[in-house]
Amino acid sequence: MAGLSLNPTKITTPTLQSHKPIYRFNSLTNPTKTQLKFPTNPAKTHPKLLHFRHSSVSESSVSVPKEVEVDVEEDDPTAEMNYLDRETDPESISEWELDFCSRPILDIRGKKIWELVVCDSSLSLQYTKYFPNNVINSVTLKNAIESISDELDVPLPEKIRFFRSQMQTIVTKACKELGIKPIPSKRCLSLILWLEERYETVYTRHPGFQQGSKPLLTLDNPFPMQLPENLFGEKWAFVQLPFSAVQEEVSSLETRLVFGASLDLDLLGIEVDANTLIPGLAVASSRAKPLAAWMNGLEVCSIEADTARACLILSVGISTRYIYATYKKTPVTTSEAEAWEAAKKACGGLHFLAIQDDLNSDDCVGFWLLLDLPPPPV
Repeated sequence: MAGLSLNPTKITTPTLQSHKPIYRFNSLTNPTKTQLKFPTNPAKTHPKLLHFRHSSVSESSVSVPKEVEVDVEEDDPTAEMNYLDRETDPESISEWELDFCSRPILDIRGKKIWELVVCDSSLSLQYTKYFPNNVINSVTLKNAIESISDELDVPLPEKIRFFRSQMQTIVTKACKELGIKPIPSKRCLSLILWLEERYETVYTRHPGFQQGSKPLLTLDNPFPMQLPENLFGEKWAFVQLPFSAVQEEVSSLETRLVFGASLDLDLLGIEVDANTLIPGLAVASSRAKPLAAWMNGLEVCSIEADTARACLILSVGISTRYIYATYKKTPVTTSEAEAWEAAKKACGGLHFLAIQDDLNSDDCVGFWLLLDLPPPPV
């Protein structure tokens, strides 16, 4: 089967439609400048979480309304966090996001401190704990996971997502010994944004902070591989949808039982006007349902237009990158790809992937809302 292709003489802008109203994609050759209302530093090009809670164990039953910003400047940067929102049913927290890595902080021995950071996607559970660098192993992590469950009186999760490939062996072993499914994935967005916030509000204020210290475990960005045959599509197009239409597609994930994944944009601090155009990629296949089912088994993270290689890169899991599509490099196709990337950047990294039977179909078989974020500073 041939891979995805693009007519080099004309880049189409087909129609992608929801189950009720019809929306026409706008041409990306001259994209409309999008405006997002991020309730944070306007100099940032991506969203940031606002409502993380520093608390002691004795305070862990106190709930703070999510719309209220917590003044972290008065908190002790050496303190650890142990918090569970009392209004949340502990049984409903079945998936955690976890990072276990060194921080740009030295202990009294002059060695980098390690930290375990755990949360759920809704931030109802938040936990941090520091460790010396000579106890970093799967046993320590396993015991810490059990401690979270015991201290916060929550059941062990069914799944734990993590985004560092270097820690895969330790995390996987600890999880499997506890009967937890480990999921390597960069879709740990609440966790990644939290780490960025902690860098600015906690780590830089810690007495052992080392300015200019580089992360010990950097995120992988390997050379893209050839796409597996079962993920091949037949046609594709750069597209845009008004945010209101994107919301309808996301809401249909459960009502119409289509494949895909959504994001809690309110939680991530992203405010988007209903008319803002969100860039995306529409993929058509005569075997759209099997294709969407295969894609649903992956942790789809983001799509990137690589103008140097004249291709699209699909990122899944932690460090897997596929050449999702190629096209003949011309001034027109390069301009289209650059415009699509510019639109994505203007939306703070927000974009989507839609899989259809046909590019003019009335429905999506699969719809993934994606957020392309830079790696955390730690």
